[in-house]
Parts: sequence; structure tokens; C-alpha cells
Amino acid sequence: MIYRPELLDVLQAAASSRWSAQVYRHMFGSYPPTRPNVGGARWNPPGLEAIYASCERETALAEAEYYIRIQPTRPRATRILYTLEISLDSIVDLRSPELLASVGITDIVLRGTLFERCQHIGSAARWLGHHGLLVPSARREGGINLVILEPDPARVTLKIIDDETVNLDDRR
Repeated sequence: MIYRPELLDVLQAAASSRWSAQVYRHMFGSYPPTRPNVGGARWNPPGLEAIYASCERETALAEAEYYIRIQPTRPRATRILYTLEISLDSIVDLRSPELLASVGITDIVLRGTLFERCQHIGSAARWLGHHGLLVPSARREGGINLVILEPDPARVTLKIIDDETVNLDDRR
């Protein structure tokens, strides 16, 4: 893949070293919270592994509820909300609307269903050697998501702090 030098410059300027926080990850059934998405999603193209988490409990539930609502039938599997302690060697912080706009991500693109632009950014950040992105949630105003790119245990630590079963009708 070819990346525009201007994009790479913006991503490098938005990068920070070591980042740690408590985050939340919603999972169904017995899938562990360390299971990466390999099929592609908003910030990772197919083939680039990613673990999606949220910086706030409410954001994790809002993200999950959105995906549940778009299914033809509501899943009946047990829902688990994990609290995780995360530490990454290097992240790109894209929480600023101005910074997102500078890389071509408007609110319409962020909330849309075409992921190519966002995936390109995730791919470029990983190509630059970063292990994660901090991005605004498309499903909860003011919410922040963490996208861990190619979770390498040598560069990313993930520890399960807690888990809770979420009521099937919990729509907080």
C-alpha cells in the first residue's frame, strides 16, 4: 500500500510513546477479550489484526448495542463486558476533530458505513510502527475508542481486571 507523505507526517506528529489506561471491551459468549478482529472493521483493513475497546463503559455498551441493532435477529449469547488494563508502546492520538479533518476524516465519514479512509489511516499508523489509535466513537457523543493494531505481546500488555455479564436488554 502507498501512503501520502502528508498523512504519514500528521500521524507521526500525533503519535505518543507509552500509553496506559483502563478500557472496556464487549464480547459475546466464550470469546476472550484478547481475540482480534481479522476481517476488517472501521480502523483496520482485512488482514490487519485489531482489538477494539472503549475508554468508557458507556461507550463500549453503545458500540455493542449499535452492532446488535443492525443484526436481523437480536443475539441471545451471553454478553460480557470486560474491564482491561492496557499498556502500549506507541499510539496515535486522533481524538481532535481538527486532526481528524486534516487526514480526511469528517464527522460524516466517521459515522458512515464506508470504512476505506479510516482503514487506510489504521494501516498507515501500523506501517509507521505504532500499536494503537485513540479515536472518537461513532456511536456515543464524546466517547473514545482504542484500536490496538496487530496486538504484539512484546509491545502491548493486556490484563483482565474484571468482567460482568450484561443484561440482554441493557441499553444504557
